[in-house]
Order: sequence, then C-alpha cells, then structure tokens
Amino acid sequence: MRILFLGDIVGEPGRKSVIKFLPLIQKEHAIDFIIVNGENSAGGRGITPSIANDLFKAGVDVITTGDHAWDQRELAAHLSTENRILRPINYPEGVPGSGLITIDTPAGKLAVLNAQGRTFMGQALENPFIILEDTVDALIKEDIKMIFLDFHAETTSEKIAMGYHLDGKASVIVGTHTHVQTADERILPNGTAHITDAGMCGPETSVLGRNVESIIYRFKSSLPTRFPVAKGPVRLCGVIAEIDPTTGRAKKIERYNRLLEPSEM
Repeated sequence: MRILFLGDIVGEPGRKSVIKFLPLIQKEHAIDFIIVNGENSAGGRGITPSIANDLFKAGVDVITTGDHAWDQRELAAHLSTENRILRPINYPEGVPGSGLITIDTPAGKLAVLNAQGRTFMGQALENPFIILEDTVDALIKEDIKMIFLDFHAETTSEKIAMGYHLDGKASVIVGTHTHVQTADERILPNGTAHITDAGMCGPETSVLGRNVESIIYRFKSSLPTRFPVAKGPVRLCGVIAEIDPTTGRAKKIERYNRLLEPSEM
C-alpha cells in the first residue's frame, strides 16, 4: 500500500499546482492512496467546500486540517455531510466533523487520523497523547492494521514524542503545521514510519508561503500588517510511505520534494 501525503497547501499557487500535478505524481510513483493537508488552501487561511471538491476531483482521497480548520465559516456545516475532510480529533465533544475516517481500500481497511498538538498552538484542546492512544488501541481491536496520522503541531519535540508514543501501533505519522520539510524521515524501532514535518505545497520564494516583504516589515516594525500569499514558482513537499497491509508496519518512507519551474506552472 503506497500512500502519498502532501503537506500544508498554501493559497492559490499551492492548490493549483497540487491539482495540476497530482495525476502525474500518482502515475510516476504508483500511488494507491492520497492524503493532503488543506488547511491553508483558501487564501492561506482555511479551506472552503469548493476547494475541497476540486482537490477530491483531482484524486485526493482524504483532506486533513489543523488550527486553521475554522477560518472559512462555511466549512463547519459542510463537515456534517463530508466525512473525507478531517478536523483534529482532540476538539471537545459536539464540535462539527470528525478526526477519524476508516476507508475500505483494495489492500484492506485504512484509518486516517488528524490530531493537533497543544504546545504554543493557542486553542485549549484535549490531550492528543491520551485521545490518540485510546483511539488507535480501539482501531487495533477492530483488526484495522493500516493507520495513518497527520499530527498538526508547532514543536519538533511534541511531534517526535508522538512518533515514539504510537510506534508499533500507527503505520505512518507525519507532522504538519510548520511548513518546513524536515530531513528526519525514518522507520522507528517498532515499525512506524515518521517524519517531524512534511513541509508545505506553496510558493518557493516566501516565508512559510507568505510575501517576504510583509513578514520582514512585521519583524522590523512589530506593527500589524497583512500577510498575502506569495507568488512565483511553487515547491511541492510531502512523503511517500509504503505499508505492509498484512501487518500494518511501514516498509519504507521517503520525502517528496519537487520545485516546479516557471515553464511547468
């Protein structure tokens, strides 16, 4: 089972590039299942039902989110009818949507989870370590072997700790949120594939996808300003992970990183 995960899609440049190149990536790498984090795909903040539908039409199977899940108001109502868009599982009971979906694939059942860290993240969410442990244990009792987690968190320590916490239980754990791809992809001692951050799909000449001059102005002046999405060439970042469907253990994880030249845009 080969899964492609693409990190935080930023604004129009990111989403248009993902939609355009997804079929090619799928063919080139013999991908069986596609997951993307879309929480920054609408102007850099949130995701709309329309954008989600465009991503699904392009071949995406599941969309994960994070702390910007609610930035576009229309998404909350949409989550009641579209279970392929996940919001973090550790929101309080009664919040729209779900942080878990289980899908029947030709290789067997695949559970996709989305959770959010708590360190420096703002929202006072439930403890993801406890909720994920309980949820993953319940999935294993249901004989679901393939389990994929997008852990949306700020600090490297929290994301690495989650990898070890669920090592041998989850098949793949990818970190998101910080938009910079880390070079620590590996299979942990008990068989879980892990990377601290998958990176982003967005403008190459930018600060985390945003206009460089605006960010520098904020750092120099400490004054509030707008952070428009940058323009120009786009870099697509993520991972490709291979899972053994019979055991749920990861066989391989590799970074995906491609700079699109202007002629390709």
